[in-house]
Amino acid sequence: MKKVLVTGVSGYVGQHCAAELLKNGYSVRGSVRSLSKTDEVTNGIKKEVDPKGNLEFCELNLMKDEGWEKAMEGCDYVLHVASPFVSSEPKDENELIRPAVEGTQRALKSAKKAGIKRMVLTSSMVAMMGDANRSIDINQDSWTNVNAKRVSAYIKSKTLAEKSAWDFINNQQGDQKLELVVVNPGPIFGPTLSGNLSGESMTTYKNLITGKMPMLPQASINMSDVRDIAKIHVQALDNEQANGKRFIVSTEKAHSFQEMAQILKSNGYDKVGTRLAPNFLLKFMSNFNSDLKGMRPFIGNTYNGDVSETIKTFNWKPILLEKTVLDTAESVKQVMNN
Repeated sequence: MKKVLVTGVSGYVGQHCAAELLKNGYSVRGSVRSLSKTDEVTNGIKKEVDPKGNLEFCELNLMKDEGWEKAMEGCDYVLHVASPFVSSEPKDENELIRPAVEGTQRALKSAKKAGIKRMVLTSSMVAMMGDANRSIDINQDSWTNVNAKRVSAYIKSKTLAEKSAWDFINNQQGDQKLELVVVNPGPIFGPTLSGNLSGESMTTYKNLITGKMPMLPQASINMSDVRDIAKIHVQALDNEQANGKRFIVSTEKAHSFQEMAQILKSNGYDKVGTRLAPNFLLKFMSNFNSDLKGMRPFIGNTYNGDVSETIKTFNWKPILLEKTVLDTAESVKQVMNN
């Protein structure tokens, strides 16, 4: 049985990746910042699949060297999912950039040293947004200009971490080369396994269905389902055509937050607001509000990603937006009612 190290296994995406690996006959070693989180992770995964003794844990920190080499021992592959995320703009952008870049480098160096065959890295469509100031079409050759005026710390962190990964891969020494595949999702939704509603996706839906988000930003981008992201991470481990490529994993076209709200509204979520906030107001308020400052590149723009390469390489069909929206809302509602 092949073993996969999943960094950040207690996170929203990491937990789904671990469940998908176990369903497909892999054993999983999941990294957490603190071993106190392991029961929550195990219980969440058990909602999807019985681990049957094929799930173990280790403690890793993106900013510390300790434990990385040991974590790789006996593993065939690595899913590097762990990355810092906050929607609000930090006072010091390096709070996000350093852990993202240095954590990626630690994962790559340790994997190379351990003779790991392939690493799959979780990046983002925000690493593909050009100058992040206008509507553009995005494909696997697109990159964000981190020196552009409106690029947030989070966008910089994802872009610089992914670029550092490709630099490492393209400048490897020795005969045995570590392979890399990168997954680039849009905003990620879908059911929670842990029941933790504190993350960005779950908070958005909680605010939507309780009416705490009466007005919506005018912004469109391809949306992603966490179950699709997990599926492609796992299939990317041994798909020969995937090596050395970036894959947008999302809906086939860009969707707006207003579309998501309207789906909820027409399916009985009466408190959902569907009105658009004026662009000029959001842009003005972003000068004073750290949450809105992180949203600034999206306001009034459409980022449309090309998923054709992902569909062809993995013979995959994205989950429809309506299913993602309703499954997410149902998942959040169940947690709130418990």
